[in-house]
Order: sequence, then structure tokens, then C-alpha cells
Amino acid sequence: MSQPKRILLLDTGNEWGGGTNSMFELLKRLDRQRFAVTCCFYKDYRKGRDGRLLSEELAEIGIPLRLLPTRKQPLWAKLAKELARGILSWSARLKKRAVLAIEMQWRIKPRVAALRTLLEEGGFDLLYMNNQPSSNLEGYLAGEAAGLPVVQHCRIEPTLQLGEAAIVNRVATRIICVSQGVADVLAAQHVAEHRLRVVHNAIDCRAALPAPIKLPPTTQRLVIGTVGQLTARKGVAHLLQALAKLKDEGLPVSCLILGEGPQRAELEGLSQHLGLGELVGFVGFQPVPLAWVQAMDVCVLCSSKEGLPRVVLEAMLAGKPVVGSDVTGTRELIVNEETGLLYAYADVPALTAALRRLLGDPLLRRAMGEAGRRRVEAGFSIDAYVNGVAQVLAEVFE
Repeated sequence: MSQPKRILLLDTGNEWGGGTNSMFELLKRLDRQRFAVTCCFYKDYRKGRDGRLLSEELAEIGIPLRLLPTRKQPLWAKLAKELARGILSWSARLKKRAVLAIEMQWRIKPRVAALRTLLEEGGFDLLYMNNQPSSNLEGYLAGEAAGLPVVQHCRIEPTLQLGEAAIVNRVATRIICVSQGVADVLAAQHVAEHRLRVVHNAIDCRAALPAPIKLPPTTQRLVIGTVGQLTARKGVAHLLQALAKLKDEGLPVSCLILGEGPQRAELEGLSQHLGLGELVGFVGFQPVPLAWVQAMDVCVLCSSKEGLPRVVLEAMLAGKPVVGSDVTGTRELIVNEETGLLYAYADVPALTAALRRLLGDPLLRRAMGEAGRRRVEAGFSIDAYVNGVAQVLAEVFE
């Protein structure tokens, strides 16, 4: 039997998210007689504020981890970027190019050198990257310098500068897109279509669902909720604004917000400003979000962009209707008027109307939830996901 292909998996993230969970689902199931994976990260972060370290989670499934040291941004780079943003404020395109050039000098090129050394000394056969092209440029350049094939797993809708797209076209052997929407966006940004392969994110439909979290026995309120990093991209402020309107209308509803992120304090302040008080629970990162999703009557995702959101798959598996912004990825999961409701991103009145409709109709909630469960079981199996990624990796060596 031939030796397994040695793969270095590069992930440049610094906190646990849906992409991390999907990565682990793959690593737990990938055939190790065909592929021997070593992970490379810059930070050994925790699974939530108090959870286990990444290194501990990887060790449990027998995957080696290499941590590459990082350096703090030098003062000259910070000042140069501020100067570039000021001088080029009239042109967003030129401003981005200037900032990228500065990043290339102080951050990306040193990382290229370190990654190339790791690839060559480790005897790896392939570099596989787990984020999206703009955050993986050092990987592309290191793989090219080492003369190795490079596979990108693009897990979110990307925005590429022309120079970044040129690097992708020059280096990437394959790009795995988590949705057709992601593939379409890459093609529209001049990435060669023959490199693109769509492999949908998935969820293990055979695993037993966790017991729903027991919420405090307060008043008899319906529960809406959202799961994700608390960043502006997730649009949680829009959900709070919609909740305030529903409260003013007298609807008995409360909201669970799962996740951590830089916007948490701002969102908590907005919740207080809107007079929501005890109606909103900021419960932080939860290692088993599905237990919390099971306690919701309606799951909501208000993002400006996605790849193929895992939280929607989890909500559908739990039989919950989903209200989602009509953006890349989310629209491929939610069948409007069948498994949930789509609305135009940032249209708070439309979001409010969708929630009002579902909260007022338990039969509709049940029907959409059941349709969602059937859809995820039929079309988004974990086996199809793992087999699809393995097929793309195998293509590289044919």
C-alpha cells in the first residue's frame, strides 16, 4: 500500500467559529490511510472563553499541531497604513492596495518564509488552507515557493483585490467552495472557474440531538435567537431593533444571543438603549450551540454575507424555522416560504414582519421546521461533505 499523502492544513484564524467546527468534522472522518494531516495555526486559541485549547481538541483526534510564532505589528507599519488611508481616502481601491503592500512587507513575507521552511522540512505533499484567499496569501506564496500544490477551502463569501485574484489564479490547484454562491462570487472576481469545486458544508444527521437547554421559568414567551461571532457582519443590531418593535406591539417574545466578539459591549448597550432589558440573554460562546437552538422557536441569521452557515443547518436539523437575510450561502439553505423566510439584508421592517408572522402562527413554524429537517437530512449529509473534500484532494495527485 502506498504511503498516505502528507498534507499541511493552514488556518490563520484566531478564534473558534463555524469554520473551525466544519474543519473538525472533516478531520475526524478523513481517511488517514490516504491523507496524513498536520495542522498549522498561529494561535492556540480556546473553544470559547473557558473551553479547551485547540491543541487539546486536535490531540484528542490524533492530529499533530504546529504553531508558528507571530510578531506584533511594528509602529512604522501602523503609521504607514494610517498615512495611506488618509492620503488615499478618495479611492477605496488604491487605499486597499497600499495597505496590502504594507502588510506584505511586515507580516506576509516573513510568514511566507516560515511556512516554506515548514513545508520543505516536513516533507509535505500539499498545502490545504481553511479560510478564504485574502486571509491566506502567505500560504499561496509559500506553496508556490516550495513547488507544492495548493488547495483553498473557501468558507465565506470573499472579496478579492485584482492582485489577490491574480495570485489565486497563478497558484491554486483547486478551490473548494462551501456553496454555489461562493463559487459564483469567486468567478465574478476573475478566479478561473476550472479551479472551483462546490462541496457543501454539512452536519452529522445521524448523531443524537443534545437535550434542549432549560431556560429560566419566566413568563410564557416565545424565543427567537441567533448564533455567531458578535461582529458587525452578523447584523445582530438589526435583530435587536426588530425585537424592540415586536415588544412595542405587545408580542410575548424573548431573544437568545449566542457568541462572543468585539461588538458584544456595543450590542449590550443597544439592548439597554432599546429598553429590552431581561428580554435579551447574551449567553456568550456555547460549545454545544445546538442545545440552545433546540430551545428556540425561531432561529435568525441577519448576516451581510456568509459561506454556507452551519447554524442554519443546525436549526434545520433541530426542526426550527429560520429567518435569514437573503445573502450568499444562506439563500441556498433556506427555501423561502418552505423551510423559513428570507428578507433583504438590513431591511429591519421586513425582518420584523417575518418574525411577527412566524411567532403568530405555530402551525407554520412546525411545518417549516419539519420541512427544514427533511431538507438537511436529504441534501447535506456529513458523508457527502467528507467524500467531496477527499475527492478534490485526490484530484490533485492524479
